[in-house]
Amino acid sequence: MEIYTEQTENKAPRVLIVDDNPEIREIIHILLRGEGFELSEAKNGEEALIKMEKTAYDLVILDIMMPGMDGYHTCMEIRKRSNAPILFLSAKTREGDKMLGFSSGGDDYLAKPFSYNELVSRAKALIRRYQVYKGKQENVTGNAAQGEALQERQQTPAQGQWDSPGRNILRLQDLEINEISETVMRDGHPVDLTDTEYEVLHLLAKNRRQIFSAERLYEAVWQEPYYYGANNTVMVHIRNLRRKIEKDPKNPKLIKTVWGRGYRCD
Repeated sequence: MEIYTEQTENKAPRVLIVDDNPEIREIIHILLRGEGFELSEAKNGEEALIKMEKTAYDLVILDIMMPGMDGYHTCMEIRKRSNAPILFLSAKTREGDKMLGFSSGGDDYLAKPFSYNELVSRAKALIRRYQVYKGKQENVTGNAAQGEALQERQQTPAQGQWDSPGRNILRLQDLEINEISETVMRDGHPVDLTDTEYEVLHLLAKNRRQIFSAERLYEAVWQEPYYYGANNTVMVHIRNLRRKIEKDPKNPKLIKTVWGRGYRCD
């Protein structure tokens, strides 16, 4: 099948479909082509990684059961190269399979056989959040401007407070969260977060000492109604986030668990 590139000049969202089943690839291709997406395909993980070295994608739809490199390992390798959202598409529907998918860096999980409408709506939601994230990054003038802004600070702000009006820098212990660029620094070093991980951290940090239940957190970040199993989705993202921002993830100081109630930043 030829790659659909008609709307490239209009910056249509780029989607990479990774599945060893050509019929599945064709179905997804037809569905998303009708939504105006620019589509590319890969029949295995190795081919997907090669394509990602050459092209920046706004969404990766990734099968799990593939010969050679499976979807989990492919996802982990993609995360070394890109923060683009990853939607797992798999017949493996056990909670353990889903948790493994989220742990490897996935953003969403859709079981086969899937609803065509649900596939399209989830793809659009993931792309929309990612493009907003990218758009905010592009509005930042660069590291030099950020450095200048840092030098202009009159004093170190209190933890969890904005530096000053208009600067939109939130500090949380050794973390610095830039609300405009949606970037995070720890002790002066960048922290590589996915857009979903950033949204979770930003929501908790901006609302310090407020307890967010898994349901409230899921609906606020994922912008979807809470469903059975979403608690595991939240839990895995919190765990991945702690690995990246906590000095001791097993004894977290930034994101606390309030047993039986939810999560909060102190």
